[in-house]
Amino acid sequence: MDDRPVEQQLLVIYERLFACYGPQYWWPAEGPFEVIVGAILTQAAAWGNVEKAITNLKAAGALSPAAFRRLPLTELAVLIRPIGYFNAKALKLKAFAIWLGDNCADDLGGLFAGATTHLREQLLGIHGIGQETADSIILYAAGKPSFVIDAYTRRIVSRIGLSAANNSYGGYQALFMEHLPVDAGLYNEYHALLVRLAKDVCRRHPSCERCCLNEICRFCRGLTLSEK
Repeated sequence: MDDRPVEQQLLVIYERLFACYGPQYWWPAEGPFEVIVGAILTQAAAWGNVEKAITNLKAAGALSPAAFRRLPLTELAVLIRPIGYFNAKALKLKAFAIWLGDNCADDLGGLFAGATTHLREQLLGIHGIGQETADSIILYAAGKPSFVIDAYTRRIVSRIGLSAANNSYGGYQALFMEHLPVDAGLYNEYHALLVRLAKDVCRRHPSCERCCLNEICRFCRGLTLSEK
């Protein structure tokens, strides 16, 4: 990107994104349990379909850990049918609900009260919850600082020209968490803005001319030079 310290580069990116798009008010949900359900359902699914699935769950009075445990897998799968892999995701929802009941008596406040590292370890031990989903739950449901890395973030970081320590989830996460203030609000807004940029212009085939980061993006500069 340039020769400035990584900390400054990341803050410049954030400032440009915020100036362009403003606050994103993410995660859109009514309470932490709905955030968790959304985080599980959104794996490899469009958010619009996740919203349809959650609407179905609400209409059926089934958006609760107790309901997930009570419903047969087939009935739960029918309710979340708008998303892809609904059978597998029904199993994931039920697995989380069973774990939450067995280990926390459905008390999310108690679950979130411990250290972030311990919470992350617990979540990663539940069927169907990987690193991105765990960090989404930690950041957006628990309000604790854990930067979420997704395909959008990897794409933008790579195109801009910043380097992660390695091409792993942890490498990309460390790029942000080791060079930004430890602040859940900042992580929340930053990740949401990156998602907005990726969906708006930094797509697989990007619209660099409309991007608020084009002046500091190595990928865009490379396109410009190739056209000369």
